[in-house]
Amino acid sequence: MQIIHDEIIRHLPRSGEARRLFHGRGQCFAGYDDLLIDYYPPVVMVILYRQRPQVWLDELTQLLGTVLSETMLHDGPLAILLQERFLTNSPSRLLQGTLPEATDAMEAGLLYRLRLGEAQNIGFFPDMAVGRRLVGERAADKRILNLFAYSCSFSVAALVGGATQVVNLDMNRGALKLGKLNHRINHIDLRQASFLALELFRSLSKLRKLGPFDLVICDPPASQGKSFTAERHWPKLIRSLPSLVNPGGEVLTCLNAPNLGPDFLDGLFTTHIPAAEKIGLFTPGDDFPEANVASSVSLHLYRLP
Repeated sequence: MQIIHDEIIRHLPRSGEARRLFHGRGQCFAGYDDLLIDYYPPVVMVILYRQRPQVWLDELTQLLGTVLSETMLHDGPLAILLQERFLTNSPSRLLQGTLPEATDAMEAGLLYRLRLGEAQNIGFFPDMAVGRRLVGERAADKRILNLFAYSCSFSVAALVGGATQVVNLDMNRGALKLGKLNHRINHIDLRQASFLALELFRSLSKLRKLGPFDLVICDPPASQGKSFTAERHWPKLIRSLPSLVNPGGEVLTCLNAPNLGPDFLDGLFTTHIPAAEKIGLFTPGDDFPEANVASSVSLHLYRLP
């Protein structure tokens, strides 16, 4: 437990901020490749990818309660929620306390509502903080297309950053409903955003009519059944970009496929849009240490001709 204790102390957030406290999946901590710990004050979310004995869970619960209570980084009693990813449907159960009626992740002063205990994905991905910051910094006076929008956190960051309009597209109506809520709790005028519950490749003609856009964000799931697989659909997606983006416009692509590595997207751009200029490559940062950087989530920013 000393390794976990030391990492938690290193990653304690500012008051109220969401933060990853322990990132074992990066394989930097021997014996803990199955463990993630995220903090959404006053809720700690422990994610396990293999079964651990109850005595180990009790010890972890005591450690979390002691360290976080002493730091007084939350209001009210601490709740510790365990999600067991090794079980079918990734069920969640409380190890300590009671979940608040509503829980938000706070990041850079913005709020994102969480669906704790409802599904495997809670509506917020901590490792995309670098992407939300990047979008916010580049959004001013831009029309933006947010593909695979999920709960629309990129849209929130963009509109707070000065975007004039964001079109959010996702097949999941429930996720887009949560996305609308994320705009409302951040006091964003919903007339600046639209929410399209559509499948991307069947909707390209509609998107072309709505465009062209100054920035397109592409953050697809690693795999989504027949709707999206990296090897099959990334080339198709990249080929469609020139018809959606203004000349000189930008594309932010997010790759979450450890088996492919960042060179995968660079190769596709070289093949399908050879005149595209790569502006930068970004990774999630120090809260998400990776033994093999090529296996981490990567964000690629390009400027199209």
